[in-house]
Formats: sequence, structure tokens, C-alpha cells
Amino acid sequence: MTATPDLRPAEAPGQAGDRRRSLRFLIVGGINTAFGLSVFPALVWLLGQRHYLVALAISQVTSLLLAFTLHKLFVFRSHGRLLVEFVRFASFYVGVYAVNWAMLPFLVEVAHVPPIFAQWGFAAVVLVGSYFWHSRVTFRPASGAPTD
Repeated sequence: MTATPDLRPAEAPGQAGDRRRSLRFLIVGGINTAFGLSVFPALVWLLGQRHYLVALAISQVTSLLLAFTLHKLFVFRSHGRLLVEFVRFASFYVGVYAVNWAMLPFLVEVAHVPPIFAQWGFAAVVLVGSYFWHSRVTFRPASGAPTD
């Protein structure tokens, strides 16, 4: 018989620890969003509007590495296995990036939205699901492990 994964948040809602973690998530989210939303336009400016997908690839990789580091160490203060958590973390963004790679060309080429504004709008949508995923999948503590 296969055990079902525990998808409960690391801390029960309403606890002081959960509120502190939510605040840390917002701070890190702000830092990472500011980073990603400034790197992409800078790369578009450096590489030119025609190379917005190259700018997207570079900004996604750098943002992923920064976000994982900040979420692991500051938000969730996880002591879990680095590679396992990185794969879980990246799995969320692989799906996000796949949708991003489909939507950005559509918005730019078909809807004629400037690449920077299209990417900023997409980033706003991603924020909604990331806390749920990371608190319940990426950085969930092992059963019985202490949480902060």
C-alpha cells in the first residue's frame, strides 16, 4: 500500500510561527520579484527587444537560484536535503516557466504587449500559487520534525 504525501502546511494556520513565516515569505517574494523584474528589462535593454526570450531564459535561471536560496534559508529555515528540496522547488517553476514560454510570445507577437509589461503581468499571477506550493510541497518538514 502506498502512503499518501502529507500536504499540510509546515505550521498550523493561525500560529505565531505561521504569521512570521508568511511575513518572511512576503519579504523574500518582494526581493525576488524586484530582482527578476529588474533583471529581465535590463537584459532586454542589453540584448535588444528581438532577444526577449534569451533575456527570459537568463532571468529565470538566476531568479530560480536566488529564490531557492532565500526560501530555504530565510523563509522556511529548512534543514532538509538540498537536492530533494531543490527538485521540489524547481518542479513548481518548470510548470510556471512552460506556461511563461507559451504566453510571453503570444502576448508580445500576437497581442502586441511590450515584453517587459507582459512579463510583469505574468509574474503577478505566479505569486498567488507559490506560497501554497512551497509551504506544502517544497519545504514541508518530515513527519515529527520541529518547525519554527
